[in-house]
Amino acid sequence: MLPHRMSSAVAIVGAGRVGRALGRRLHNLGWEIGVVATRSITTARAAVHAIGAGRQQDRLTRQVVAANVALIATPDGAIRRVAEELAQIGGEEWRGKVVLHTSGALDSSVLEPLARAGAATGSLHPMQTFSNQNMPELAGSMFGIEGSAAALKVARKMVRQMGGVAVKLSGMNKAAYHAAGSFASAHALTLVEAGTRLLMAQGFTRRQATRALLPLTRQTLDNLERLGPRAAWTGPMARGDYATVERHTEALADFSRGFFDAYASVSRLAAVLLSDDPKAALQQLQSALDRRLGPLPRKKGNGRLIDPGAKGNS
Repeated sequence: MLPHRMSSAVAIVGAGRVGRALGRRLHNLGWEIGVVATRSITTARAAVHAIGAGRQQDRLTRQVVAANVALIATPDGAIRRVAEELAQIGGEEWRGKVVLHTSGALDSSVLEPLARAGAATGSLHPMQTFSNQNMPELAGSMFGIEGSAAALKVARKMVRQMGGVAVKLSGMNKAAYHAAGSFASAHALTLVEAGTRLLMAQGFTRRQATRALLPLTRQTLDNLERLGPRAAWTGPMARGDYATVERHTEALADFSRGFFDAYASVSRLAAVLLSDDPKAALQQLQSALDRRLGPLPRKKGNGRLIDPGAKGNS
């Protein structure tokens, strides 16, 4: 389907944080960056500047089809619409081309309009976190890839050159792959922020709370890497100290209900995943949760729940 020696020209559609990072890395590796298309000329110009190459456009045109590879890095909700529009623009000219999207939750079926036009379609998603202030190194990162054989060949080539590790996804439930990343990144951040708010309610400044918790989190992750999950598991549940769990839940009655609900849910999950005897651990945990003193959430004297962030962000 594809020429044996395929050109390394790539067009980028929707150059947000992921598109910019991939585009910049590919450019540095010698890939020719063609059109960089976003919804406005301002963002397109900024993307070209961040990538260091490309021709900015604020709409989809036939110039996207001119590249051998198109990388769609738009928000998930826009991918099918972009695929439909590109299929209409290029028609049979897509035959022999490769189109990859960068969504972690969607598989290549969302590119069906382009597949019908003859393109090889797939997806390439870096298991990495991106922010406006940080463009992470992709070397050593895991990439989830899936799609047609021709698309996988190109995805593997990209990942290998970027120094990453490509893992072919089963395609059975790609959203579960993405949920795994949420547990380890976004949800982990939420839990650390919850701990930060609890410390701030005890008189810590935000800076002090961060300095207290981040080394704890880093050491836990280091222990996980060196020892494995069960050996790294510490805390009252790991020790079978359900009296302390009960005191925790009683203390959380002073805060909004979400803190208790999260504590209970994460504790149940820990019992299932980490305990040597999950059934017994769940029974003891539930007893501790049920013995909490007073209704949740409990109100303070002024009739309002404590806002653990009320002391400010200093």
